[in-house]
Amino acid sequence: MTGSSTQGIKTVLHPVSDLEKAKAVYTALLGLPPQHDAPYYVGYEAEGQHIGLVPGGGPQGMTSPVAYWHVPDIEAKLAEVTAAGATVKEPAHDVGGGRLVATVTDPDGNVLGLLQDP
Repeated sequence: MTGSSTQGIKTVLHPVSDLEKAKAVYTALLGLPPQHDAPYYVGYEAEGQHIGLVPGGGPQGMTSPVAYWHVPDIEAKLAEVTAAGATVKEPAHDVGGGRLVATVTDPDGNVLGLLQDP
């Protein structure tokens, strides 16, 4: 085998236009306050991953990847994040074997995936 191994996704950065609105949604999604909170960057440490919010996408004009967040109760989490300002893009549905997925959009239109295993 050649190349280097991966440790999985450890950092996900999301461009945002309104940092305060985005912070409310991500705080609800993650269930914890940000560990780094500044006007130029908000960062969370969650279960070994770093999640960052970058106003305006930073100088590189970033776009957001879709990251699937594993949750124990997808319907409860959908209710929580939509109450905080997210919009359901794709309601929870079974993709086989009892695995449920859904997507929501944050106030900037970034797509966030939710996943619940049986």
